[in-house]
Amino acid sequence: MLARLLFLVLIMIATPAAARPLDWSALPLPKLEGGAFAPDAFAGKVVLVVNTASFCGFTKQYSGLEALWARHRDGGFVLLGVPSNDFGAQEPGSSGEIKEFCETTFGIDFPMLAKQAVVGADAHPLYRWAAQQDAAAVPKWNFHKLLIGRDGTLLASFPSAAEPTGPEVTEAVDAALAR
Repeated sequence: MLARLLFLVLIMIATPAAARPLDWSALPLPKLEGGAFAPDAFAGKVVLVVNTASFCGFTKQYSGLEALWARHRDGGFVLLGVPSNDFGAQEPGSSGEIKEFCETTFGIDFPMLAKQAVVGADAHPLYRWAAQQDAAAVPKWNFHKLLIGRDGTLLASFPSAAEPTGPEVTEAVDAALAR
């Protein structure tokens, strides 16, 4: 009897929890330019979330991100930038400085959150949720990408080196939009 109970407890511990869809309306979503996104701004859309930094070796990916955004922006897709200073202190600027850099250097017009922590105890709730879904979703560096489906499920995560216009990312975005 005790062995059977112990076996059941071990099975329960070893069984991963079911994936929990993201509830966008439960998240704080402060805009880079001030104010906040509407609670339902991203609900029902395919969202690629990217933690960004202005002074990183991957900063050139802003061009590819903008191209991906331009290609799909009218098709139920959102590209959401999340400036973060978590890795190498490569995003030290204020919101105004970040916004000006993105707009003047790369012509960025996709939505961006105000600067956030993306790792650790102070990580934005979106990143804490992603970490609970899949350990691979925790950013290891700037320009890590999270693909979230229309239903709020984490579909994929991509390392910093994955180019926004490369087949790995674009095929996943296309497949998510086709669902």
